[in-house]
Amino acid sequence: MRPYILAENNWKNLKDERFELAVLPWGATEAHNYHMPYGTDIFEADAIAAGAGKFAWEKGSKVIILPTIPFGVNTGQSDIYLDINMNPSTQFAILKDILTVLDRQGVKKFLIVNSHGGNDFKTMLRELGIIFPEMLLMTCNWFQALDKKLYFEEEGDHADEMETSLIMYLHPQLILPLEEAGDGKEKKSVIPGLQEKWAWAERKWSQVTEDTGIGNPKKSNPDKGKKYFEDVCKKVGQLMVDICNADTTQLYK
Repeated sequence: MRPYILAENNWKNLKDERFELAVLPWGATEAHNYHMPYGTDIFEADAIAAGAGKFAWEKGSKVIILPTIPFGVNTGQSDIYLDINMNPSTQFAILKDILTVLDRQGVKKFLIVNSHGGNDFKTMLRELGIIFPEMLLMTCNWFQALDKKLYFEEEGDHADEMETSLIMYLHPQLILPLEEAGDGKEKKSVIPGLQEKWAWAERKWSQVTEDTGIGNPKKSNPDKGKKYFEDVCKKVGQLMVDICNADTTQLYK
């Protein structure tokens, strides 16, 4: 039993325990090119939140990692078979229920470890901050915590070299041989403002990529995944330490 993982804990340990920070990993269930599992974002969220929690716990921080939410916003992938969409309004309702419990029980710091690019919790946390004014509500995208160029050769943001290398390290039995993977080629928008990234529209996934991947995975290997995993766990773990150490009445200087 890892004492910082709620799903592995028991009432004997928890009835007199108190935590400073609750962490909610949030993933998605969706296709990841031809060679990767639909649960990629879930496996990554599970492992990175747990690895970061271990780092923080060993630094003396009282963190508790909640069970991962397995469904994310996949509105742009509605025609991809068995990509499971959870609307933002549903996510808001789930967050409100969880925060109601935490606030009532005195856990006043909360962090979402987001593992899916389609999830965006910022506006939700703004609104929830009015409902729970005594709580510190935060979100982070672990996949933006480090400079990927220091670890990987090919750019991408879905089933790319980074994600493939991670799952090769974490769950090698779930990866097909790389020769079976698509090249993850992304078609670019015909609208210049979207190409320049100062305008935004949701990508229509089946029009953007033929294999559901974005980013060439062919140079992936488990050693790259291991190095990246260890470093991202330290980075996210340090964030957890910093949140635990923060005085919520003096957050700015």
